[in-house]
Amino acid sequence: MLRRRSEFFIFLDSPPVKLEKDGRKLSPYEEYLQVLLQMKMTSTDQFDNLEKHTQWGIEFLERYAKFVKERSEIEINYAKQIRNLSKKYQPKKNSREEEENKYTFCRAFLSTLNELNDYAGQHEVIAENLTSQIITELSRYLQDLKTERKSHFHDGRKAQQHIESSWKQLELCKRKFERDCKEADKSQQHFDKMDADINVTKADVEKARQQAQARHQMAADSKNDYSAYLQKFNQEQNEHYYTVIPNIFQKLQDMEEKRIERIGTCMKTFADVDRQVIPIVGKCLDGMTKAAESIEASTDSKQVVESYKSGFEPPGDVEFEDYGQAIRRAVSETSLSNSRGEVRERPTGRSKVKLWPFKNKNKGSGPEDFSHLPPEQRRKKLQGKLDELHKDIQKETDQRDALTKMKDVYVKNPQMGDAASVDPRLTELGQNIEKLQLEVQKFEGWLAEVEERMPSKSDTQRRSGLYESHSSSAVNNNCAQDRESPDGSYTEEQNSEIHVKANVANAKPPAASTPEFDDEFDDDESLPTIGNCKALYPFDGHNEGTISVAEGELLYVIEEDKGDGWTRVRRNQDEEGYVPTSYVEVFLGTNAKGAMTYI
Repeated sequence: MLRRRSEFFIFLDSPPVKLEKDGRKLSPYEEYLQVLLQMKMTSTDQFDNLEKHTQWGIEFLERYAKFVKERSEIEINYAKQIRNLSKKYQPKKNSREEEENKYTFCRAFLSTLNELNDYAGQHEVIAENLTSQIITELSRYLQDLKTERKSHFHDGRKAQQHIESSWKQLELCKRKFERDCKEADKSQQHFDKMDADINVTKADVEKARQQAQARHQMAADSKNDYSAYLQKFNQEQNEHYYTVIPNIFQKLQDMEEKRIERIGTCMKTFADVDRQVIPIVGKCLDGMTKAAESIEASTDSKQVVESYKSGFEPPGDVEFEDYGQAIRRAVSETSLSNSRGEVRERPTGRSKVKLWPFKNKNKGSGPEDFSHLPPEQRRKKLQGKLDELHKDIQKETDQRDALTKMKDVYVKNPQMGDAASVDPRLTELGQNIEKLQLEVQKFEGWLAEVEERMPSKSDTQRRSGLYESHSSSAVNNNCAQDRESPDGSYTEEQNSEIHVKANVANAKPPAASTPEFDDEFDDDESLPTIGNCKALYPFDGHNEGTISVAEGELLYVIEEDKGDGWTRVRRNQDEEGYVPTSYVEVFLGTNAKGAMTYI
């Protein structure tokens, strides 16, 4: 059975080594060398081969462990780079990025970055599983394998040394027996010779006889010792070659099979580690696909329209104005030709430079209620401010709730802290919440006012026609029209309109212009009026080159809008400047004195 199980014993099936050479019997020394050579061939050589093979198997296992370790490092570095990429393109914490997140494509990209971050986490899971399930286990198994291999080869070497030592001891007993036999034979021959010699005394013969008997006894004892030790050696040799060595080889064979099975298990685990994260990776990719499919172009475009619409309706149709009557008039100081003549006769000493009315003289950020903005933009600003206040109130409330719970814990467990130490902070948070609530009420009032007085299409539609009909109705009603200002506020000044002077062309230019218009309006270069206008909303005129107007105020138009959104008006001979075109209603009538448009 042992011969069948262990295939290392091929020498048992081979013919035995012949103990003859050249037809003669080998000498004891040659016989010893032959037997020793046979023992070397049957065990020592096999141990050397097995030692080399098992050492190569351990080195292969270490090489595979190194391979898995490098794969784990690659996964960790890849996951790190993916996380850094996702972090790099995450939106920054500023108002611009937060405003961009309202678009579907921005939210889709943010979802893609989050899914990519989770995707990187799965590669970290792969690295962790490779380390824990393969690298750590292989390192522990390699230590046990080296210890087991060392133990088996130590037992094999020890058994080999024992059988060799027994063989040497047997050889010594055999030689002693051979030597004692030769000595006994020689003593017997000496006794026979002396016994046959008549000249030898009886005492000498007796001495030789006793010596021969002693030699024979020694030979007999050596024979018995040799026979006993030979029997013992044969038993040990049989046990060595049929029990001890086969068991050791079988243990080495089992150890090698376990090593190979462990490599196969590790290779299977290597694949299973990847297979385990495939469902989660698939979910990450599905999330990216879902985010891409959630993009809605129409919704984003509507968001842009909602963000930038001004709240004003487009102007109505412009009525035809007949300038033919002015051409047929007699030449007068109010005629078009005379006006042009006046323009040509102006001195050219100073070049007229139009200042762009956007140099802000007021360095502030505007009034708190955003009354300087058009109605729709003001509403959005107020709503945004309310959202911020609600967030601050929620934050302060959360802190107060947390401190309240902490105080309750301190009350129940005084050893954890002093409950009175929390009171100052609770009081401060309560005051902050009250202030924020007051702010919310204030902004809610402004927002409600804006929403109630948002202009409808009929209110904001710009009208065109003769100035006389519009101005007469405005004067008769004392300008009591409920119009919205650009900031949504309503002015209660009912009689803020200024009656238009009858003779505009005869008005002399002011003696000195205001300091802020020195570079734009020359003292001797007053432009003629080309029409009149009525202010729909109040305008502060903080910027250089602009003029402040009140709601319902009537002004002279001296220069039309040239596409930049501003109209140049004059209140009297001393005040003129630019106002937003959308803030006024322009009347270009035939009764405008000195009508002329400079383009």
